[in-house]
Amino acid sequence: MAWQSPIAPGISWYQSTVAERPEYLPLDGSRTADVAIIGGGFTGLQAAYNLAKAGISVVLIEGCRIGDGASGRNGGQMGTGQRWYPEELEAELGYERSKALFDLAENAKKYVLSFAGDHDIDMEFMPGQMNVSHKPGHDKEYQRTVEIAATRYGYPHLAYMDGRETAERVGSKRFFCGVRDSGTGHIHPLKLVVGLAQAAKVAGAAIHEMTPAVSIRQSGGKTLIETRTGKITADKVLIATNAYIGNLEPVTSAHVMPIRSFIGATVPLGKFPSVIPGSESIADSRFVVRYWRRTRDGRLLFGGREAYTSDTPRDISAHIRRQIAEIYPELGEIDITHAWGGSVGITMPRKPFAREVMPGVISIGGYSGHGVMLSNYCGKLYADLVTGKGRELDHLIDLKIPPFPGGAKFRSPLLFLALTWYALRDRF
Repeated sequence: MAWQSPIAPGISWYQSTVAERPEYLPLDGSRTADVAIIGGGFTGLQAAYNLAKAGISVVLIEGCRIGDGASGRNGGQMGTGQRWYPEELEAELGYERSKALFDLAENAKKYVLSFAGDHDIDMEFMPGQMNVSHKPGHDKEYQRTVEIAATRYGYPHLAYMDGRETAERVGSKRFFCGVRDSGTGHIHPLKLVVGLAQAAKVAGAAIHEMTPAVSIRQSGGKTLIETRTGKITADKVLIATNAYIGNLEPVTSAHVMPIRSFIGATVPLGKFPSVIPGSESIADSRFVVRYWRRTRDGRLLFGGREAYTSDTPRDISAHIRRQIAEIYPELGEIDITHAWGGSVGITMPRKPFAREVMPGVISIGGYSGHGVMLSNYCGKLYADLVTGKGRELDHLIDLKIPPFPGGAKFRSPLLFLALTWYALRDRF
């Protein structure tokens, strides 16, 4: 019987196409370590790998299976830069800080590609990304972004697409213009997670699945993490739970909120060669973004949902198929073989959250839909910080990330109301 994650609905196409998914025994008893890591996604595993490789004793616990969270169930798009265009960050933070954040993201992209290559992980990388406008009037803004990226940020890989070129490359007349990015691409994220966990284990990290953290507290200069089946005592701790923080640590839960995201995978599109003929990944200009791409075997993976509430729809496929048909009417009756969902961690300003939340305890998350490359690199940067190799993570620690309003009681209802309002605004 196929494994069904208890924290996210639906068996993903990723899960069905991973040849091997090794199991890691739950924690049983007490352990001590230089560093304890809570969360077995990209951030936690990269931190564990790099720390263990440097000779640091590290214990990582994951509440479910490795890859059950966003790292193994996301849209697979790598993107470029941070969540916002560089000129938008520049207007807020100034050129120097904006350029440093852009360079950090470029370093992240290079790191992910080199890591996969060094460890022979076939993460099914496919080149190309397009951002397309679902409303008229964005042409000058998109042209300016292309120019600024090349002249001020040293990134010559963006090209403006007018309406005709956008229609040809997307395979739909639904969009008005776009930007094509030849310097990035998309991946099979679960294959990367599985390979990363194996690399961390070989490096010497202790990994324990099905071991949720129950509490975290400090005593005698150490941090104690309680689980249902044991306890970890560590000098330093990384909280890398992202959207799945729950009530474990209040500072993180006030700053990183989960929203639901849903993805469907169709049968291979052999009969529809005009749909994304270049096999790039695509994201539209909605605030509540829709994202889609062709896989190596020619399927359409489509993510997004208009009514963002805290519930999970009974039939994810119906919601996804309806959105596909808005863009590709010819696919209105397409068979969807897999449909799944999960939680994405976002922050108020849609910038990553990195902060020392207790003495010796750093929390990193809130990648806001831009985490495939950033989360991997942030795990590496945390290890650099611990081992004294570098302080590039300070660029994120220095960001001013406000908490969500409403306190613990009203935070989630206010967030879902806001996202629903943005979804309505995207229609007009």
